[in-house]
Amino acid sequence: MELVSEAIAFAVKAHDGMRRKNGQSPYILHPIEAAVIVGTMTDDQEIIASAVLHDVVEDTDITINEVEKNFGKRVKELVECETEDKRADMPPAESWRIRKEESLEVLKNASDIAVLMVWIGDKLANMRAIYREWKIKGDSMWKKFNQKDVKEQAWYYTTIAKYTSRLSNYSAWLEYKTLTEIVFKKGV
Repeated sequence: MELVSEAIAFAVKAHDGMRRKNGQSPYILHPIEAAVIVGTMTDDQEIIASAVLHDVVEDTDITINEVEKNFGKRVKELVECETEDKRADMPPAESWRIRKEESLEVLKNASDIAVLMVWIGDKLANMRAIYREWKIKGDSMWKKFNQKDVKEQAWYYTTIAKYTSRLSNYSAWLEYKTLTEIVFKKGV
């Protein structure tokens, strides 16, 4: 697991000092959780490493070229499929729908099942955190997000379940689908 170990060390350094939206947990726990989830679906080091690195380009000063230089073309391509154009010229709340539509288009058109695995690793980790907070605060928890409308959040997360349904034989996908149904109070 040398590649995965190198990815973890790289991500720890890249995300140093960052915190999750709840402000308490170190950010690095999220990409590591995503990688653990991906590890339940595959033992392919490049896919697992991509899960560890999925936010380094989007949320740090690391470039996609640095990812390729350190981890190769396939990892670069998988990370790129998970990286949103944050549109620095727009407030995050205004660019939210545009960013999500573009990302979902990438997911919808992905032929490589590895792309779906990295997405589910990331989004299941997110849904677990959302579910924990939702159990305590209910729908008021969305106030801290760039997109505060629960219907928009439901659209995004349930569309991910639809576009990743090729993974329906994996427990990670089933857990993701179940959590979206519970949090958004409807079937997927």
